[in-house]
Amino acid sequence: MEKELKKYKSTNSFLFTTDLNLEEVCNAPDGASGVFLVFDISNDNKQLIMVGSTGTVHNDGTLKVKSGGLYDKIVNGHQFAKTGRKYSWPAQMIKEGIDSLEVVWYETFNSKVKGIPTFVEATVLQIYLDENGTLPKWNVAF
Repeated sequence: MEKELKKYKSTNSFLFTTDLNLEEVCNAPDGASGVFLVFDISNDNKQLIMVGSTGTVHNDGTLKVKSGGLYDKIVNGHQFAKTGRKYSWPAQMIKEGIDSLEVVWYETFNSKVKGIPTFVEATVLQIYLDENGTLPKWNVAF
């Protein structure tokens, strides 16, 4: 998985706990398209629990950036039948006894690289499925 993602140089990560504000700690860029990986780092075992993406490519090869890009998708994307991950992640973390998350994001489509976000997401999910026989627990389906 790391091999497939290392070509994307515009990347960063942040930590999130239930006592933090996701809007404040998220360092993903507005207007950027790509993928993000969410890891449960509560124990000494770093476990991938979700892969997401944002942005689509038109047939002419141009990018359609969804409003707010990676930042908005991470902070306000819907998950666990609640509006916005800024609300649903803390609730789910408490429910599952998760102390902290590490979110790693990659800008996969820009002037230097042209990785279609959903393709990169699918590639990471396929590798995970091949290695584990399931999708990450917070990915409901793909």
